[in-house]
Amino acid sequence: MAPGRIDSPTERSDNIATKPTVYLLDTLHPDAVKHAQAKFNVIIPSDPKHANWRENAEYLVIRSSYLRKKDVEACKKLKAVGKQGVGIDKLDAEACKARSIPIFNTPGVNAQAVAETVLSLTMSVARQVGRITALQTQGEAVPKETCSGLIIRNKTIGIVGMGNIGQKVAAIFQGGLGCKIVAYDPLLPKDAWADIPHVRAATLEDVLDSSDVVTLHIPLLPQTRGLISYPQLERMKRSAILINTARGGIVDEADLQRALEEKLIFGAGLDCHEQEPPTKEKYGGLWATGRVPPRRHN
Repeated sequence: MAPGRIDSPTERSDNIATKPTVYLLDTLHPDAVKHAQAKFNVIIPSDPKHANWRENAEYLVIRSSYLRKKDVEACKKLKAVGKQGVGIDKLDAEACKARSIPIFNTPGVNAQAVAETVLSLTMSVARQVGRITALQTQGEAVPKETCSGLIIRNKTIGIVGMGNIGQKVAAIFQGGLGCKIVAYDPLLPKDAWADIPHVRAATLEDVLDSSDVVTLHIPLLPQTRGLISYPQLERMKRSAILINTARGGIVDEADLQRALEEKLIFGAGLDCHEQEPPTKEKYGGLWATGRVPPRRHN
């Protein structure tokens, strides 16, 4: 079931007993809920029966909640899990696999929205929107000569991860700003993106060395955790921008703060953090650099 799908209105059957029961662990778009209700007996989070989902659920649909091993083990009736979005790192996939419970995700459903977020974060960092807004909010003067920022047109955009989102990002920056695209993905064949003008990087280091903007579009896995740490940030151009709209944990946040304080890169745009939602207590130091506009993951 694609959460964003909208079909012609369908009458709900009153014979709920014949329909599979699906528990929604998160709030979804009203149109998605309406579509689901036409086909399933849907238990939404506000339903009093929702509290007993571990005991009763045969099917779950999740957007942002965690499904841990203890949850899977407690769900004795569970037959399948649906996940809105491509990432399944919030689900214990191994626990599901051990019980032969399939997981269905929706790759590509949010690709355009994420790609536009990459553009907005890049521009916010390049034009120092976060820093200038914070200073003006505090009543401080912002001299014109201190807020010129960077121009992105015709720059090199390094895309790490050549899936649906990476393709959309390439189209936006190339089509709208005339940017050169350098892309890296060790899992895709050499002829991937045959219809997109780009340079295929052989290594991550090639992307870091050559790009003015590096944007990450890969899953959080054991091998990608901390993929961007101090040594990688040190390789980047001093005028470079790092964008992470993938998952918190791919970028080592302590190393990023250090790199920004040392002015190793120009700035970073994050719409995901290791702690969600991000708080001032944990991220105050990172935000205080003035080079990271605060934003939480959608």
